[in-house]
Amino acid sequence: MVVQSKHFLNSPPSLVLDALRGLCVLNPHLAIDPANKVIHLANPDRSKVALVCGGGSGHEPSHSAFVASSLAPAAVCGNVFASPSAGQVRRAIDLVTNDAGMCPLPPLTVDYTRNYTGDVLNFGLAKEQYAAFHPDKSDRVKFVIVGDDVAVGRKQGKIVGRRGLAGVCLVYKIAGALAARGGSLEKVYAIAEYVSSRLGTIGVGLEHCHVPGTAEPDTHLGANELEIGLGIHNESGHRRVSPVPPLNELIPDLVQMITSTADPDRSFVPFKNDGTDDVVLLVNNLGGLSELELGAIIGEAKSALDKQGIKTMRVLAGPFMTSLNMPGFSLTLLLLPGTESDDGISTDLILSLLDDPTNAPGWRWSSKTEPKTVVETASLASVNIVPPSSQSALRAPDARSFESAVERACKALLAAEGEITDMDKIAGDGDCGLTLSAGASGVLDVLKQGVITGGDVINGMIAISKVAEEKMGGTSGALYSIFFSSLAQALTRSSAAVATTEVWCSALKTALARLYTYTRARPPSRTLIDPLSAFVDVLPAGFDGAVKAVQDAAERTRDMEAKAGRSAYVGGDWLKEQKVPDPGAWGVKVIVEALAQ
Repeated sequence: MVVQSKHFLNSPPSLVLDALRGLCVLNPHLAIDPANKVIHLANPDRSKVALVCGGGSGHEPSHSAFVASSLAPAAVCGNVFASPSAGQVRRAIDLVTNDAGMCPLPPLTVDYTRNYTGDVLNFGLAKEQYAAFHPDKSDRVKFVIVGDDVAVGRKQGKIVGRRGLAGVCLVYKIAGALAARGGSLEKVYAIAEYVSSRLGTIGVGLEHCHVPGTAEPDTHLGANELEIGLGIHNESGHRRVSPVPPLNELIPDLVQMITSTADPDRSFVPFKNDGTDDVVLLVNNLGGLSELELGAIIGEAKSALDKQGIKTMRVLAGPFMTSLNMPGFSLTLLLLPGTESDDGISTDLILSLLDDPTNAPGWRWSSKTEPKTVVETASLASVNIVPPSSQSALRAPDARSFESAVERACKALLAAEGEITDMDKIAGDGDCGLTLSAGASGVLDVLKQGVITGGDVINGMIAISKVAEEKMGGTSGALYSIFFSSLAQALTRSSAAVATTEVWCSALKTALARLYTYTRARPPSRTLIDPLSAFVDVLPAGFDGAVKAVQDAAERTRDMEAKAGRSAYVGGDWLKEQKVPDPGAWGVKVIVEALAQ
């Protein structure tokens, strides 16, 4: 699998500081100490407990974009995947020091043998140095280590403990909100420790990430392989899985890794698994996942929890703790108290703190309510595609040949999907092959259902039009749907009982004219219109000549400047250099050649 190894930057060494300055431009309430890479509130409320968070960069929006009066007044940032120094941490403490005390929260401080070691050492050293310099305030600085990774068992991690992952963001929010309410240092510290003890996170990735300024890595994971339990600094995971399973198989497995108490070595959170567990669900984008995929993951995660009898009280989703451009995600579960704890910490308190408003630029919107069953509005009935009628039906001269020709054309499109997709990656947006294959699959389905038959070609054209509309979508789907709908209308006007070549020629001409009222594309345009119009124009002179005309028209698009369609937005000279035909035109060629067999 290819890793994205190109980046937009001035230089790798300047990237972190450049990004922090950009964050301040976007959020005027923030200020920066550039020498120490500390982001802090320009005007902090010094009467309240101040939280200092931080760690290596590359995990944005954590940590810098979580600076807010209701979250953390300061964040100290190291270089990419590298801990900030104790001096940087001390500077952050100085910038927000007050009489109420502070609570440094280094987020990645559990795995002492790897990239997390520096966070523990440097945040801890800063705390100890502050106490030495200010002995009268030595008890006013607390230190919280958050470890929520469930991929490493107790035996393996008996010395180092669990790595800190996205769960730390929930600690930030809940402890920060309590501090903003005026909570004492002891109460803020207590709730941070409590929440930390009830977190479980598991990550999964399709590939590792690339660090700016480093050599392009060799392929790490196979094209159909994923890794479960990987770290956010490119550490290898708990196990690899191939082939990549569907989400409805993968997600329940991940949830089980967090909630199961059957294996004492991997049971970190005290789930009862008796139908009384309540949780907060955090679905975290590790940096390179599309919002489309993330939405599907959210739905499957909620479904998996429902099936286990675990009640989801809140759902948060988005990039919270990333790993640069890693194509992956993590699931975090915060097990809520159920009943009030010995420290007076209750589910209602935690949820209300989580719901408190914040102006932290990196905190994602949430509904602040318990998710309900998804409401699916009943769809309006679409135009019915009825089985062929024996009355006044326009039939093909040879019904079986007609049906076989439709089947051949569909199977040819399915076989050509990869070729057309490769063309469209150069000439368009890369989806033409998939769009055409979706239409072909839909037509094959209705053909098997007996909706498309040689006994009623008009109904067949209507069926194809509906499939193009509902299965293909986009521009191609609309063009095909309009064309076949217009073709059905034109055939309806025929008084003939049999769809002869003359009937088809007349109807095709009418359908193309109707299509021209909806598109400005005219040959030569480097679109599917080129071979389609060639076919309609030459068909009256013979089918073989029409096929040749279609082939020539599609081939000519290799050297043609695009005047319409997807390729109109691509550099014309570059397209000509690539010698790639228009994918839509090639699809028409595939269809007509299959019909000619």
